[in-house]
Amino acid sequence: MCGIVAYLGHREACPIILKGLHRLEYRGYDSAGVALLNGELTVYKKKGKVADLEEFISDKDTHANVGMGHTRWATHGEPNDENAHPHYSTSERIAIIHNGIIENYAALKTHLQQQGHVFHSDTDTEVFVNLIEEIKKQNSCSLEEAVRLALHEVVGAYAIVVLSKDAPNQLIAARKGSPMVIGIGEGEFFIASDATPIIEYTNEVVYVNDYEIVVIRDGQLNIRSKEDVSQTPYIQKLEMALESIEKGGYPHFMLKEIFEQPRSILDSMRGRLELEAGHLNMGGFRAYEQKFVNAQRIVIVACGTSWHAGLVAEYLIEDLARIPVEVEYASEFRYRNPIITERDIVIAISQSGETADTLAAIELAKSKGATIFGVCNVVGSSIARATDAGAYTHAGPEIGVASTKAFTAQVTVLTLLAMIMGQKRGTISDTKLRELMVELDTIPAKVTKALELDAQIQVIAEEFKDATNFLYLGRGYNFPVALEGALKLKEISYIHAEGYPAAEMKHGPIALIDENMPMVVIATRDSSYEKVVSNIQEVKARKGRIIAIVSEGDTVIPAMAEFVIEVPHTSEILMPLVSVVPLQLLSYHIAVLRGCNVDQPRNLAKSVTVE
Repeated sequence: MCGIVAYLGHREACPIILKGLHRLEYRGYDSAGVALLNGELTVYKKKGKVADLEEFISDKDTHANVGMGHTRWATHGEPNDENAHPHYSTSERIAIIHNGIIENYAALKTHLQQQGHVFHSDTDTEVFVNLIEEIKKQNSCSLEEAVRLALHEVVGAYAIVVLSKDAPNQLIAARKGSPMVIGIGEGEFFIASDATPIIEYTNEVVYVNDYEIVVIRDGQLNIRSKEDVSQTPYIQKLEMALESIEKGGYPHFMLKEIFEQPRSILDSMRGRLELEAGHLNMGGFRAYEQKFVNAQRIVIVACGTSWHAGLVAEYLIEDLARIPVEVEYASEFRYRNPIITERDIVIAISQSGETADTLAAIELAKSKGATIFGVCNVVGSSIARATDAGAYTHAGPEIGVASTKAFTAQVTVLTLLAMIMGQKRGTISDTKLRELMVELDTIPAKVTKALELDAQIQVIAEEFKDATNFLYLGRGYNFPVALEGALKLKEISYIHAEGYPAAEMKHGPIALIDENMPMVVIATRDSSYEKVVSNIQEVKARKGRIIAIVSEGDTVIPAMAEFVIEVPHTSEILMPLVSVVPLQLLSYHIAVLRGCNVDQPRNLAKSVTVE
């Protein structure tokens, strides 16, 4: 959600910034802009894509060795040229880019207007830059000090970069609740929302913490707290490879990431599932083993696809470890005064590790004394740093806005966690544990086999690309998969879709069924199989069009369903890792056939860093 790129060094800044903005397009945005400082402070911005901005500035003077760029996802003010970032101050001597929301902007704006500041946009960000200018004027202080004082007055979330005409070789940045990383090169510095724009130039980075202010000047990086106390930067090495953020011959990142799942699942198990030795390992669990063993309850907080992974984890943990589990929308968690105690464990799940609602839920749970265990994909992310312990999913960068490999990587890690918990609590037999370990080891190969169904699924997509509604049904472990399949279709094809427990169909959704209603039923061989067969018969009797996901070798359901997709059979507990794959492919191909922007669906952002 919104993207920041800034550069100070010996190279031309504009090409680096524009390439970085392209790398951040996956975050979702509706306008883009750059500010360049070369004697004059010049801002160019445009509604639309980064390509529109490039066309707009193609005949402009963009020579500069320092600059910053931004992709905006509209919050305050509609998407247009005026509301795009960067924003000038009234004097046009200072410019700012900003991710986040300033909650008290209206009161600040009124005060600043009384001081003579003129506003040209509807954004909270323009208020921010004029606040900095006013403080600098009133206190006759440096820009750095003005930024620091301004941060004491704003309420909300932010990641900002500030340029000033009066400081031609300086970048100032700060963050609270919105991600920011600094890249350190040879005589040059990069600032970005995440590492994707940086990796091409350096693998040495510093992740900025909340309430820290960064000043880059005279070849030096200086970080201070909001209270003006010097901080020692912790330089980390990036493990990300440049090819991991490129399409690699695929038409879309989403399709590439769907086909990466055998590897990402394997990487999420690597070092944790030691089949030959018969061991399960998870470093984050070991540190809090007794807490898990003695836990009275586990609360899972997440949003979107991660919430669906949390629902799978509820089945897993209650089944294998026999601990009560509650799965909460992080966005609702702190608004209903939840009952949390010191004996609770809260598992926070987020692909990006920056989800604002999940971070807020973590803060609340920590204030109640709960132990927080994070499951996320991004090393150095805010959630990774805010939790007591956790496990990375090792899925690699996920560029497509609609999560695919993130879901299966999360489910893999949560499956391992549930197995370890069951083992340590003595609620799973050694024989059953060994069987699950052996079967989990086969999952990457079975996902590979499921991906071989791609051509068959394209034919089904062609049949249903013009549908206006879909229903997805599943039972037990496959119910969260039904929810995830419906979400994927909604996200990228803009077709209305809903997921239900199959038995709930009789309690309302059956009224929707007619000869035009496609129904996707996840009907693999498990303990609910016979009941799902009955649900399919009910749909068939009302002339619904049935697409069934079944286990290989099934002879019963193919006689009832119009379309059948056979996936490799596996344990009921592990089936979500396999059964979700055809649903991902179905949504992808339908969206492509409808001409939708698969990697950047309208109105969506990859990482929701504002509430």
